[in-house]
Amino acid sequence: MEQQALDFIVWNVDPTLIAFAGLEIRWYGALFALAYLLGYQTIYWIYQNDGRDAAHLERLSIYLVIATIAGARLGHCLFYDPAYFLANPWKIPAFWEGGLASHGGGLGVILALYIHKRQSGETFLWLLDRFAIPTALVGMLIRLGNLFNSEIYGNPTNLPWAFIFERIDQIPRHPAQLYEAIGYG
Repeated sequence: MEQQALDFIVWNVDPTLIAFAGLEIRWYGALFALAYLLGYQTIYWIYQNDGRDAAHLERLSIYLVIATIAGARLGHCLFYDPAYFLANPWKIPAFWEGGLASHGGGLGVILALYIHKRQSGETFLWLLDRFAIPTALVGMLIRLGNLFNSEIYGNPTNLPWAFIFERIDQIPRHPAQLYEAIGYG
């Protein structure tokens, strides 16, 4: 018996959340921003709970956003298409054109926390321990953004929870973004 498209989750969500007056806000960007706002609130609570001074967290949060985006963009350029970006270096900063790599973003966060360690006097392991929770939250929401973009999908499958990403093809696939989001949570 052949399976039908109705046997699977058909995913055809528009990646644009809001479009107004030539401005487009995409689900990915909105979830990225929400992730950092919730991450900031989480780390603020952790600092207060530990009796630490949270006064420097606003500045650190700005550094972490910059480090995440810069690291994710550089990671994408170096890991996925280095020949193109070496031939077109002016395209490297153009993160708004797409192309971010989470492992590059993770390296950017680690570097920013290491630099912050030197300024704050906190140990690097203490910082890594405290930032693990908000980092997982950020990762989870970014993977949901990947779902809305119909990217980072999995291998073909016939399992009943398979997604057909209509903007990609008509093949039922593992929702790898959801697996990873659940793993972060």
